[in-house]
Order: sequence, then structure tokens, then C-alpha cells
Amino acid sequence: MSSSNAIGVFDSGLGGLSAVKEFLHLLPAEKIIYFGDTGRVPYGPRSREIIQRYAMQDTSFLLTHHVKMIVAACGTVSSVAGAMLEEKLPVPYTGVVNPTAYTAVRKTKNGKIGVIGTAATVNSHSYKLRLQKLNPGVQVFEQACPLFVSLVENGIIHRDDQITRLVVRRYMAELKDNGVDTVILGCTHFPLLREAISDYMGADVTLVDSGYETAGYAAKVLRENGLLNEDASPKQPEFFVSDTPEGFESVAGLFLGRDMEHTVTQIDIEQF
Repeated sequence: MSSSNAIGVFDSGLGGLSAVKEFLHLLPAEKIIYFGDTGRVPYGPRSREIIQRYAMQDTSFLLTHHVKMIVAACGTVSSVAGAMLEEKLPVPYTGVVNPTAYTAVRKTKNGKIGVIGTAATVNSHSYKLRLQKLNPGVQVFEQACPLFVSLVENGIIHRDDQITRLVVRRYMAELKDNGVDTVILGCTHFPLLREAISDYMGADVTLVDSGYETAGYAAKVLRENGLLNEDASPKQPEFFVSDTPEGFESVAGLFLGRDMEHTVTQIDIEQF
């Protein structure tokens, strides 16, 4: 395996681009190949068997590009299929659960941690189990927030938008009432709602971004395995989707925080 090979990143849709943003910032010398399964999004409401099958197809596609590491930038896949991927993949793998949980345990002061994610992520209790393994004394409060994904993918994310504020209050009220001082943004869509969530929860509540934490952890794994790219010249990422690329650029620009000037290629994921 060559250190010049790319890092493969995938998600059920576009949320994983929030992790790609962090990769581009932390590891500008690394080539990123991103696959968003936009034709089958969302994964959150689907069964464990379907999510695992989709995850294997997604990673099979990335492996055709001879990637040196695979990152599931998706809370649902990490929660439901992470152990399977770690066992079966021939390259280093990480999801978002472990690095994010580790940071949350370090950040909390009162031992009360909130976890927000898709229904599949919350129902798997993956974050709760990991947090309590890291620190058996923490209290974990979980909340599924399925409408957050729809808000983000439709660009309804501004902190002053009435719809955004109403949905945030609907989902976050119980966590606030329970006095959490740390909230895991357990879906890579959710950092785009960071300002609205922070406004409601208050400045004393720490929000932990799963995309940021995962990018940092992936850099550590690559370094430990001698797989960091020694060619420091900036690399252009490549983007693949399973549905029409139309509309991808505008939404992707929200996630990446910059104009999209890269080619987006549609593939038939069912072939893998």
C-alpha cells in the first residue's frame, strides 16, 4: 500500500462532506475520494441488514480506487456497520463513533452528555455504549433528530430561520432540561446547524463535531502506520454520487464552506 494513495470517505448522502472539509484543512497533501449515496439516502430509518449491505457496496466502490484508508463519515453506518467494516476491510478503517465519544468524555464537566443522531444511530446506542465504556460514571441522554437531515439538505440552516429554531427547540428541549453540558453532533449533517443548536442550548454547552474529531483521528492512524503522503503539494478531491449530480454543487458548497469547482461523477452503486 502506497502513502500516495487516496483516503476514501463515504456517507449515505452529503453529510460526510462536513468531514471532508476538515480533511482538506488538516491534511491538504492528501487526495480525498468521496462517495455520497444520494440515490439511497437516508440510511437512518433502514434496517440493520440493509445498512450493512449498503456499507459493503460503498466501500467496495472506494476500494476500486486503491484507497489506503476508508472513513465512514456517517453516524448511521458507524453505529450499525462499523464493527463489520473494521473486520472485513483490507485497509485501515474508522467511523465517527469512537473518536467523537473520546472527545466528549474529555470535555464534559458534569458527566451529562447528550447524543443527537438519526433514528438508526440512536436505536443502536453505539455512542452511549462507547461513552459508558470510556467512563462508566457518565449519564447519556439520546435524541433522534430525523428532520435535521432534511433541513440541512434543503439549506434551511440559518440560526434566525423560524423553521430551524422551532425544530431545534423540539428536539433539544429534553436534553436542555436534563442539564447536559456536552452534546455529540452524531450525524455529519448536524454541524451545519451548530449555530442554531448553540443558540438554544447556551454558550456553556460544548458541541462535539463528529466530522472534525474523525478527521483528526484518521490523521493519527495514517501517521502511526507511516501512510501520510510525503508529497506536500495540494491535491484536488474527487466526488462521486449514486444519483444525478444536479444540485450537488450548491449543497456541497454549504458543507465545504467554499465554492464547488470539482467534477461530480454519477456511478451505479448496485454494481458493487
